[in-house]
Amino acid sequence: MVQVVSREAGVGVEAGVRVYGRHVYGNLYECANVDLLRDAKGLEELVLKAASEGNMKVLDVKSWKIGEGVSVVAIILESHITIHTWPEFRFATVDVYSCGSHTNPRRAFEVIVEALKPSRVEEGEADRTLE
Repeated sequence: MVQVVSREAGVGVEAGVRVYGRHVYGNLYECANVDLLRDAKGLEELVLKAASEGNMKVLDVKSWKIGEGVSVVAIILESHITIHTWPEFRFATVDVYSCGSHTNPRRAFEVIVEALKPSRVEEGEADRTLE
């Protein structure tokens, strides 16, 4: 039998925590910075800035131009950051996942949102900690 447990986001590192994990993700609607949504190099630079401000160590960054949009994946020592864009709809999805208790995935997510300038953001946060 599988036990399903709902965990509140925001739990910090405590005694007994074996794996720390925080995942911040969201959908960005009506992005004003449409040029950036199309710019693979610009989005790679944005991911590097977000990782830096979130105190994450970048191991590699790759991007792919897909139609008008771009997919960017940054492998960070602590996990990953991704951005997927649809400029024709002024839409992007963002994921920032970190297993490092010294990191701030919320700040990394905010850096990306600030640059893309959406009029609306639907976001979520998941605690992926193993106690």
